[in-house]
Amino acid sequence: MTDRSQQSTAVTLARELRGFASKLKRRLREQADVGDLTHSQTSVLLRLENEGAATTSALARAEGMKPQSMGAVIATLEAAGFVTGSPDPADKRQTLLSLTEECRRWIAEGRAVRQDWLSRIIDARLSPQEQEQLSAVLPLLHRLASD
Repeated sequence: MTDRSQQSTAVTLARELRGFASKLKRRLREQADVGDLTHSQTSVLLRLENEGAATTSALARAEGMKPQSMGAVIATLEAAGFVTGSPDPADKRQTLLSLTEECRRWIAEGRAVRQDWLSRIIDARLSPQEQEQLSAVLPLLHRLASD
């Protein structure tokens, strides 16, 4: 295969994978009720879940937002009962934000619903041989997504 045809194959695969990933993400999102959460609110919840407690200013930096804008996001999440604040042990002037137990349950339930849906779709639409083929491709997809 020439460099040009390899490049063309890579471009085609990239386009197909991007389209597939978007469609799968949309379908998974449809399976679990995310309510009226915005992308920013969801992103903050996932960041707090993955990285632990953080201050509003740290979240703003991580999300590329102004602290005032992040304050509005946090206020909405606090009002919804998803986030709570406590004094930072290292700097009592700061407030560390973390997920509430209610939010952790809500996240886990949403993941379980999406997992169940995807498992049922795989079982219903793919033969055992196709499921093996899909399994064989997963390490390649993981390599593409790794840092």
